[in-house]
Amino acid sequence: MNLALTVLNITAPVFILGAVGYVWVKLGFEYRVEFVTRLTMTLSVPCLIFVALMKAKIDPTALAALSIASFVAYAIVSVAFIVILKLRGLSFSTYLAPLVFGNTGNLGLPLALFAFGEAGLSYAVVVFAVMAILSFTIGVWVVSGGGSLMRVVKEPIVAATVLGALFLWQGWSTPVFLTNALELIGQMAIPIMLITLGVAVARLETRDMGQAVWLSVLKALICAAAAWFAARWMGLAPVPTAVLIVQISTPVAVTSYLLAEKYGTEAQPVAGMVVASTILSVITLPLILAFVI
Repeated sequence: MNLALTVLNITAPVFILGAVGYVWVKLGFEYRVEFVTRLTMTLSVPCLIFVALMKAKIDPTALAALSIASFVAYAIVSVAFIVILKLRGLSFSTYLAPLVFGNTGNLGLPLALFAFGEAGLSYAVVVFAVMAILSFTIGVWVVSGGGSLMRVVKEPIVAATVLGALFLWQGWSTPVFLTNALELIGQMAIPIMLITLGVAVARLETRDMGQAVWLSVLKALICAAAAWFAARWMGLAPVPTAVLIVQISTPVAVTSYLLAEKYGTEAQPVAGMVVASTILSVITLPLILAFVI
């Protein structure tokens, strides 16, 4: 009973804020996703990442081990889905990136914060940064046929991660007034991202959901298993292990649908996976949290 209540306390705020965004759109109110996404990904999330790393009371070697484990987990998931898609005759450009890269920002960061506190958030931003690097290179290359290393270098999220890791490693800190300002900006990120997720799901048009459902179930199982194996292989402590499993197991990100639209691949199947996996995560993420807490 206590475990169920703990999981409920962690997950309920996340899904309630997502529901706020969903209902907001269904009531006909305006919500400019492009503006809000640009604000969070360019300003708020980088501030959140930088401050979380700078203030982290964590051994930098533990963060390095988590980074390696994240790459290993994503590699395992990628190989598994390459085989599955090949056997099923499904398009790599349509299905591979959405099945590999989950919603580590909108869902993973708040879940890690609520479940494991500031330390959990520090670990979560590392996994999020690894995902961003892979998504902006390999992910874009798979979807469009070409990726750009310079695009990764120019991403504020990557710069914030590198700078935050440097401050953590050197034991530096910004002046108090600046830290407070950066914290205020960063605190916008999580509620805005959750509401935006709800808005985006409400606006997606889906059909033929059968395939989306079984792929979403498969994604949750393979991702959780891959993250667990990578964590054990790297000898991670319990908290970073739990964070890695939760982060890798998050549902298909809305950005996968936006990339499919941008590069002219089949957007409807991706939309179906976004909706199916997000709805399914109401069940899978609490179960995963119950397992790792």
